[in-house]
Amino acid sequence: MSDIRDVETAKSATLPMTSPSKTELTPCDEELLRTPCEDVEEVSETELDLHQLVRDIQTIPRVDLEHIQPADAPHLVLGHLRPSREAIFTMVKELLTVIFPGYFGPSEVSEHTTPFYFGTTLDRIMRILQEQIRRCLCFNEPETDRGRYGCIKKAKRLTQAFMKRLPEVRRRLYTDVLAGYVGDPAAASTDEVIFCYPGLLALAYQRAAHELYKLQIPILPRLITERAHSLTGIDIHPGARIDDGLFIDHGTGVVIGETATIGKNVRIYQGVTLGAKSFPLDEHGNPIKGIKRHPNLEDDVVVYSGATILGAVTIGQGSVIGGNVWLTSSVPACSYISQSSNRVEMFAGGAGI
Repeated sequence: MSDIRDVETAKSATLPMTSPSKTELTPCDEELLRTPCEDVEEVSETELDLHQLVRDIQTIPRVDLEHIQPADAPHLVLGHLRPSREAIFTMVKELLTVIFPGYFGPSEVSEHTTPFYFGTTLDRIMRILQEQIRRCLCFNEPETDRGRYGCIKKAKRLTQAFMKRLPEVRRRLYTDVLAGYVGDPAAASTDEVIFCYPGLLALAYQRAAHELYKLQIPILPRLITERAHSLTGIDIHPGARIDDGLFIDHGTGVVIGETATIGKNVRIYQGVTLGAKSFPLDEHGNPIKGIKRHPNLEDDVVVYSGATILGAVTIGQGSVIGGNVWLTSSVPACSYISQSSNRVEMFAGGAGI
């Protein structure tokens, strides 16, 4: 044992004694340390007046927002129940299980159980939707029509009108599935398109929201498409009119404005903007609502990644818009629009200077 202790003592004696190294500060670092932070405020010793805080918070929105809106603009009347984002999102998820049974929601749905599953799910959707439409109507209904029974009657009529349009919504979405499968060599099957493609998910939300938009239901359609925006990074306004067979490949950063129209069998890649070039103002300096301000894409158009098309222009049938193109004018059918080709020039011995 003494030999082992002697060896360990000899090893420790050979190890150099080092101290932790200090971080060297540059003159810039030292200057920063001497500079007081302007964002730091002294903490007040005064007790918080909670009642005053509540009053202060309540006054802010009306003071800052009321004067910029027209008198007939939608607004919430205190005392009415507000739309529930959670209930609306649940309703849309249930809707997807009917449009794509087995792909969304329970995967055990079979051919034999589908009729029962559809019936019970559609009943739940109707109940949720009718209540949320009733709440949304409180934003727009005239004061004399805000009675409970009047809102319920109108909400029931609008809910039934929407439900009758579901077969057409489903038909259009299956044309989008086919467009995704045909348009992407990486798609191994239509199943993969339904399961995996964010462009299809964004279109499912938008096509449902568009039907509610056409029924002039306030707030609700925008809540649905903004949910899709947060899930997929694809921003399609519920007012956009989209024909059969749209394929949005990859999709991140795609923006499609309210008054845009898209024809059949169109392909759009990531980062594309179909936006407005300018906003005409009214006599008060506010943007005029409800006018045409976004592009029209005719049938069989392809818009590659990063392209920006602005204004109420028309892209003719079969045209191809290249990547990163900035376009503010109409183009005829079968056009090919691309950026100017890069040019590399070599100068030797100072030539060209």
